[in-house]
Amino acid sequence: MIAEKIIDFKKSLPEEVQLIAVSKTKPIALIEDALTCGHLDFGENKVQELVEKHEKMSKEIRWHMIGHLQRNKVKYIAPFVHLIHGVDSERLMNEINKQGKKNNRQISCLLQFHIAQESTKFGFSINEMKSIISDGKHLDWENIVIKGVMGMASFTEDKFKVEQEFVQLKDYFDEIKSLIHNPDEFNTVSMGMSNDYEVAIKNGSNMIRIGSSLFGARQ
Repeated sequence: MIAEKIIDFKKSLPEEVQLIAVSKTKPIALIEDALTCGHLDFGENKVQELVEKHEKMSKEIRWHMIGHLQRNKVKYIAPFVHLIHGVDSERLMNEINKQGKKNNRQISCLLQFHIAQESTKFGFSINEMKSIISDGKHLDWENIVIKGVMGMASFTEDKFKVEQEFVQLKDYFDEIKSLIHNPDEFNTVSMGMSNDYEVAIKNGSNMIRIGSSLFGARQ
């Protein structure tokens, strides 16, 4: 059933848009159902749940850490995580780089920018990231591959407001891409969830994080 939903959902998307199936709080049986259609990209927002599922499930799965990540928990996912979406501070970057070195791997990350008007959201400001790049600090992160940007729009019924925030994130992506040392690898704009992904895609998203539209309401 979940596999059929994923197949149908993918058919509705532009070819260049990657679907991350948000499996947080969902049982392994449902994810295994999803695997039967060949989908391998799943998103979790809690480290403990991510680690438990990784240990019990196919090692072919590409696990995405999409929630707020605390520095003291990076070590638990560093050996296997496919992509960390919510990298929101220089100190977190330093820790991910440190754990990448320990595990002899380069960890792919997205820069999370604060685009919503809500104080509960996390993220860099554009000036903060431009300063990091101009100072060359990002060049010290040899065990990180910065793949692009991520952001969450305000939780509101105001579609115009949401669209403006997505436009802003795409502008940030373009600005950072022109400054960064690996522009070819910097190619991902992760924005859009079940309630706003169509607006996100319209404004430049090529990675969407979909949970309730596939798995049903959060438990």
